[in-house]
Amino acid sequence: MSTDAPDLTNDGARSFRGIAFKTFFAVCAFLSILTTLAIIGTLLYDAVDFFAAVPPLEFLTGTEWTPSNEVYGVWPLISGTLIITFGSAAIALPIGLLTAIYLSEYATERRRAYLKPALEVLTGVPTVVYGYFALVYVTPVLDRILPLGTFNALSASIMVGIMIIPMVSSISEDAMSSVPDSLRQASYGLGATKFTVSTSVVVPAALSGILSSYILALSRAIGETMIVAIAAGMTPRMIDLTDPGGMFLESVQTMTAAMVQIGASDVVGQSTEYKSLFAVGLTLFVITFAMNLFSEWVSSRYREVYR
Repeated sequence: MSTDAPDLTNDGARSFRGIAFKTFFAVCAFLSILTTLAIIGTLLYDAVDFFAAVPPLEFLTGTEWTPSNEVYGVWPLISGTLIITFGSAAIALPIGLLTAIYLSEYATERRRAYLKPALEVLTGVPTVVYGYFALVYVTPVLDRILPLGTFNALSASIMVGIMIIPMVSSISEDAMSSVPDSLRQASYGLGATKFTVSTSVVVPAALSGILSSYILALSRAIGETMIVAIAAGMTPRMIDLTDPGGMFLESVQTMTAAMVQIGASDVVGQSTEYKSLFAVGLTLFVITFAMNLFSEWVSSRYREVYR
């Protein structure tokens, strides 16, 4: 009669692999945090020097941005960024949500398997291609209808909106697909139509994921660079809310476009104008970071837990 001895060799190997993978993942997480801290440190290092020359209150409340004249008011850049974000949101949020509803509730498994990857291909298109497409094709078409200039906020908003549609639709569809079928079946048992179930049951149940997709998509729009630099132009101006048409029909400059302009110019490396690039970058970082934190709060606040 023989007794099987425990295989200590295999147990030791499995234990070693577990420790190795755990250490590897911990290092990756640490590197991610370290990279973020390095970015913040780099921005702060030069931004502090900039704010030593330009008072922070003047920078944050100024309504004129003319670095060549040593005038650094960031509000024209913020207003240009917000108008692009608002225009792209008006396109991407409803279309993305409706697309998510179709993929989750109406499309067959076979059709979803083709449509969702095809839609997500849009996220792989280089943004410089979107920018040139807006400048060469979208603007001339719109110019036949509206009095547009060569550079304008409308065509840039349209292309940024198209670019972030997959983010809204993909995250929202994942949230809707996670809603238990028992909720749908209960609604059907009460005589509800598919449209009613989709809009009155599934969408409210997946609200946290949908809102998170909205905020993350807007954060992506705020940080977009090449589309706005190519299609929207380089004209920093305050947006006139009393002229809704003029907001989109004229050239604007976003924070990212201003950073491109400063970085590509012949400014001296240690000049105030050069260091304004880091002040604008820090402002943009704070805005997007706050939006991501808000997205996490919304997701946790409105998350539905099912058993």
